[in-house]
Amino acid sequence: MTDNSSAGKRRFLVLHDYGMGGSWWWVRTRSERELLETFAWVEVVTDPDTVARFQDGDLDEVDIDGRRMPPGLDGLRAERDAQRGCEGFGALADREVVFLRRRWDEEGEDPVVYLMEVGADGRRIRQVELAEDGTAVRSGPDDWPFNPPVVDLFDPGLSRQEISRSEFEEHWSTARRTDLES
Repeated sequence: MTDNSSAGKRRFLVLHDYGMGGSWWWVRTRSERELLETFAWVEVVTDPDTVARFQDGDLDEVDIDGRRMPPGLDGLRAERDAQRGCEGFGALADREVVFLRRRWDEEGEDPVVYLMEVGADGRRIRQVELAEDGTAVRSGPDDWPFNPPVVDLFDPGLSRQEISRSEFEEHWSTARRTDLES
């Protein structure tokens, strides 16, 4: 039986940032960790000004133990439920910094490999773009118009993309700056 009581639960402001916008909810849960383990691709917003802005708003408020979730949040819960039993689930979740190698292979575009330094919130800190021709271009937050989370550190497949700090730093040190493109 599910206990939907409020005992021991606090209200958290939750954001699913999808780049050019986001979805917001209030979620009652026992901890931030429980919230992140229950919903994929969300973050807990703690900035006092942002929390105050939404304090009296029209956001859906749900209990983490509730059977039904509002549109959007329901899909993020289903995604997390599918991941939970997989090998590697949450393996990178408690890290302050993670280094990853991710291939980007869109149809009609040349394949690119991204080496990324990612913070605990899933956002890029620094990035090196490696083209097939050997060209390496580095960039940082000042080079990006916006910086949404690019990874969910609970994703079980992410641990297979991890690289060492030294591998990242080696490429970073030899890559050219993005603003020096000719």
